[in-house]
Order: sequence, then structure tokens, then C-alpha cells
Amino acid sequence: MELEYDLLVVSAADAGDDDPLFQAGTAAFEAGDATAQAAALRSHATAVLGYVSDRFSVSSRGAACRPTQVGDATIGEREGVPYADLLLDWTCSERADEHVVRSGLFPDGEGYVKGTKTIVTYEIDGRSGSAALDAANPSFSTAQAWYQRFGEFFLLGAEHLLTGIDHILFLLALIAGSRRLREIVLAATSFTLAHSVTFMLAALGLVEVPGAIVEPIIAMSIAVVAGWHLWGIWRRGEHATDLETAGRGHFSLDRAGWIRLGVVFCFGLVHGLGFAGALGIDEAWSWTLLWSLLVFNVGIETVQLTIIAVVFPLLFVLRRRAPKAGLWVTGAVSAGVSIMGLIWFVQRISGS
Repeated sequence: MELEYDLLVVSAADAGDDDPLFQAGTAAFEAGDATAQAAALRSHATAVLGYVSDRFSVSSRGAACRPTQVGDATIGEREGVPYADLLLDWTCSERADEHVVRSGLFPDGEGYVKGTKTIVTYEIDGRSGSAALDAANPSFSTAQAWYQRFGEFFLLGAEHLLTGIDHILFLLALIAGSRRLREIVLAATSFTLAHSVTFMLAALGLVEVPGAIVEPIIAMSIAVVAGWHLWGIWRRGEHATDLETAGRGHFSLDRAGWIRLGVVFCFGLVHGLGFAGALGIDEAWSWTLLWSLLVFNVGIETVQLTIIAVVFPLLFVLRRRAPKAGLWVTGAVSAGVSIMGLIWFVQRISGS
């Protein structure tokens, strides 16, 4: 099990009324001392194991399996954040074809975090798969059909985009700056292909880029894509939405369109790393995990296409019936998005 270190320390100390764990664990966290962090968990292994085993369980035929900690906890790192790595061995009273896994780790009621997601990958008695557990879906059975598990990852992907304001603003910047349907279709396709590649590679542990690099670039990408449209308005005024040259074919673009498409593709590569970091998966290659990640990505794309399908037609109608108003609206949206992107860039660079 991989659990965020500082959260585990405060939760386990609170649940076990173990103030020495809180004092030692917090001091080690603030000092950034991995050795001291591991020592704090080792010295208070009973409280830590008690917290985890009370909230994460495996059962067989209705009977709870008994967890035993194997070795001492070690300290790993994700996106620059220390994680506690615990190896637990569950012993069940008898062999069964079906096991139920339940997680209630870090519930909202503790008041430390909200909306905890627990990603489980498993191989138990010939069955393998992945599942996403939260307060609404706290358990799963290894006998569940594949579409039930994948449905959870689809909803997880959709929810991630809906709650990720930075990715939504990036999408709005793309829509506002797209002059024709062909541009938003190609831009969305380019962005999808790019972030899908890096998302899969990062989530499968084949590519690793620190969050300290990824997150500021994501913020800057929002400002750049939104600023691109503002620059076009400043340079060409009311003709900002005109194509500079007539191309052949329904999906043809002018020179500015192709350059913008290339920029969107490059930023999409970085956004894929951000999606993987948010999901918190960094596992070796497996077909089971690959399919789960693909479904997560489909959830993201479904919401993305829904937003485009709703917003772009409204913008298109406004530009046709009131060109000046359409220009002002897209300019105002782009300006607001660009300012937010710059603010986030400064905050993420400074670490605030």
C-alpha cells in the first residue's frame, strides 16, 4: 500500500490517540528527512497498522481476512510528496473464488481531506484487475464483471476533468480562439492524442517528470493559448477570426492555424503528465491496468467533447449574428483565462 505520509501520520495519530507519533512524524515531514519519517512509522507500527487495517479490508465468503505487516514501512515519493509504503499480507480462513476489498481510508469525516480515491490493482487466486474506490463506491468484488470495474474508471476520468478547473480553462481558451469548426475539431483531436500518449506512458511508469516542472508548464500553457487569441485581436482587430489564406478541403488550415495546432499538441503532451500525476498511478506495464487507464481517458474525453458541443455552437451563432459582440466575448474570456494562467504559473513556480 502507498499512502501519503503526512496524511497517514495525522490520521493514524488521531485515531490511535498517539501524540508521540504526530510529533515525531510531523517533525520528520517538515525536515524532509526520509530516514526519520521511516523511523517514526517503525516506532509506532501498531498505531499505523491499526489505522490502516481498520479502514482497508479483504474478506472471503463473508469472513474478514487477517492482515499482517511484512517488514518495516519504507518511504517513497510521488510528485515530490513523501509516501509511506506498507507491505501487508492478508490470511484468509479458507480458499475462495471471490474476495471483497473495501476501503474507508482518509474519510471526509476526519476533516483532513475530502473525496479520497483509492486505486486498487490486484491479482488474487487467478483473478486480476483494477478498481477505483471512494465514499460512494467503497468496495468491490473480484467476481465483478469487467464493465463494472471499468465504469468506475470512466466516472473517475469524467469527474477529474469536471473538477480540474485548469484543464477546463485550457479547453475554453481553445474554443474561444478557434475561428472555424475545423480548428476546434483538429485542436481537440491534437490535444487528445498528445495527452493520451504521455498519460499512458507516465501512468505505466515508463516516463517520469517531476510535478514541480509539469504543473507550472500547464499553467503557462493556459496563459499562452488564451493569449494567442488576444494577440490576434490586437494585431487584426475585427478580422481576427478571418482565415489568412483559403485552404483546400474541409479540414484545411492557414499558416496561423497550423502553428497553433502544433503548440496545442506540445502542451497536450504536458497535460497528459498532469492527468497521470492526479490519478496517482505509477505501475509497471500490465494489460489490466492499461485498459483501466484507457477507460479513465475515455471519461476525460467524453466530458471534453460535451463542453465543446455545448459552448462552440453558441459562440458560432453569436459570431454570425453579432460579430463585434462575439469578438468582445471571446476577448474577455481569453483575457480572464490568461490572467488566471499567469497567476497559477507564479504560484506554482514559487511553491505557494
